[in-house]
Amino acid sequence: MRNWFGNDGNWIVAGLAAAAVVPALSFLAGMPVWIAAIIGFLVFVGLIFVLAPKRMFEGLDAKAIGRGRLDFARDLLSAAAPAAQRLEASASQISSKETAKRVRHLAEIATDVFAKVEVNPESAGTVRRFLSYYLPRAAEVAEGFAAIEAKRQPDTARLREVELVLTKLEDAFVHYSDSLVDDRLDTLDTELRLIQASLKEDIGR
Repeated sequence: MRNWFGNDGNWIVAGLAAAAVVPALSFLAGMPVWIAAIIGFLVFVGLIFVLAPKRMFEGLDAKAIGRGRLDFARDLLSAAAPAAQRLEASASQISSKETAKRVRHLAEIATDVFAKVEVNPESAGTVRRFLSYYLPRAAEVAEGFAAIEAKRQPDTARLREVELVLTKLEDAFVHYSDSLVDDRLDTLDTELRLIQASLKEDIGR
């Protein structure tokens, strides 16, 4: 049931708060134990819901967007999330400061892409290849670099090769992140043309 209402974190905090409320009301406020227990339970349940992590696409109008598009975006992000987590975790396992910085940058771009798709699920198709191919491959490459680096005698040629691939992946990540902005700019250009046409018709300029 914990998975329905958040992760372990909100349950732990809610449990600790309830555990503190019951003795405080009972011993400090002189409240009957059974009443304190009821209040503690209500505090526990309330905090579970209040502290539960925000669900993906929460607050968006599914009817306006389209259930199919929303489900597509949700499935795409859900499938890509583990790779994003692996990519972020691998940065802390890499000794090379420059490479670790590059991997962190990749993880930051991935987070940015996730955030943009959550705001605009209809853009998911634009970054489908990024989420389903480039992101998982980047996680594998970063983990591979960490594994080579961890050897007692690392193969410097292989490390350079992996670094080169990470550099190219960084370019691909930036390209896909910017493509989400380009989509919005295309919409803006259309709106500008329509506004200019209306202004010319209404006020002659």
